[in-house]
Amino acid sequence: MVINITDNARHQIEEMMKEEDTETVRLRFGVKGGGCSGLSYSLGFDYDVNEELDYTEESNGIPLTIKKFDIDVIEGTTIDFKQNMMGGGFTIDNPNAIVSCGCGSSFKAKEREGTPENC
Repeated sequence: MVINITDNARHQIEEMMKEEDTETVRLRFGVKGGGCSGLSYSLGFDYDVNEELDYTEESNGIPLTIKKFDIDVIEGTTIDFKQNMMGGGFTIDNPNAIVSCGCGSSFKAKEREGTPENC
């Protein structure tokens, strides 16, 4: 399994998916250039899968799509959802990140530099 989704994250994703066409929607997780460390996470819903470019799996009951190109920098990542007094949000624990920004959404990986920007 490339990505691990905790029970807390699964519950939150399932709630969010209720507003989507649940027959065909998938969670898309990936990486894009940017953020103060060079790479940023991308997390959202998608309905399309490109068999040549995308890898699909199910993690904790959630259908997931990942660009094959991103697997080397996110393999083993855990997506969680934490609730606190200020609200809640997804957290990402990536064992491939050699540097992470304080914001928690930007990182640097040994395998890919990215393009750092101002926070």
